[in-house]
Amino acid sequence: MSKVIVHADKATAAKAVAATIRDLITAKAKASQAAVLGLATGSTPLPLYAELVRLHREEGLSFRNVVSFNLDEYEGLSGDHPQSYRYFMEQNLFRFIDIRRENTHVPAGISADAARTCADYEAAIVSAGGIDLQVLGIGRTGHIGFNEPPSALSSRTRRVHLDEVTRRDNSVFFGELSLVPHGALTMGVATIMDCRQVELLAFGTGKAEIIRKTLQTQPSADCPASWLQNHARCTFHLDPEANALL
Repeated sequence: MSKVIVHADKATAAKAVAATIRDLITAKAKASQAAVLGLATGSTPLPLYAELVRLHREEGLSFRNVVSFNLDEYEGLSGDHPQSYRYFMEQNLFRFIDIRRENTHVPAGISADAARTCADYEAAIVSAGGIDLQVLGIGRTGHIGFNEPPSALSSRTRRVHLDEVTRRDNSVFFGELSLVPHGALTMGVATIMDCRQVELLAFGTGKAEIIRKTLQTQPSADCPASWLQNHARCTFHLDPEANALL
């Protein structure tokens, strides 16, 4: 079952999750195994990625044998588009650490066959042995990844239509709403639930209501994040503002 940790601020939360990731990578390396990380984008994980970069630069944490899978990507954006999630990861994490590019996976936003792209992505996760630790944020609609409501517990990596609330929230990155894609490719709820460990970060008063709904209502497709109540090893890392309604 999921648990909640309330941190003094987002920087403290980021350091706690970064330490968990460091310990996982270190333990896997000692066992001559690759740590498989699930990564998220947006403003929420930025302090976490900054701390992982610091651990690499100042404490020698190596990502050389880490494999990563990102949750999602906008449909129609190439990897070099400034608002693509591949570009985001390169600019905020990958270029600052020693991870091999061939070990980093982000769904292809431009594809002749989205269904095949999604099936191949799901297969690649399985081939890597599954995801050891998934980093999550949460949207105001209750979406995790881009699993907008309604999203069934059985859903797998697929193309989705973005809720207008999500598009408006993300328009700050694009400059105007009309530039925000209407679709995305995302890991499904079942894909996320299969991750052996989930660390969800949520900060600020704007997330308080959806955190309350996620944790205090019956799990359902109407709030995809609520399915995490039943995950065997999921931790919600909140600041006091995001925790205000619990």
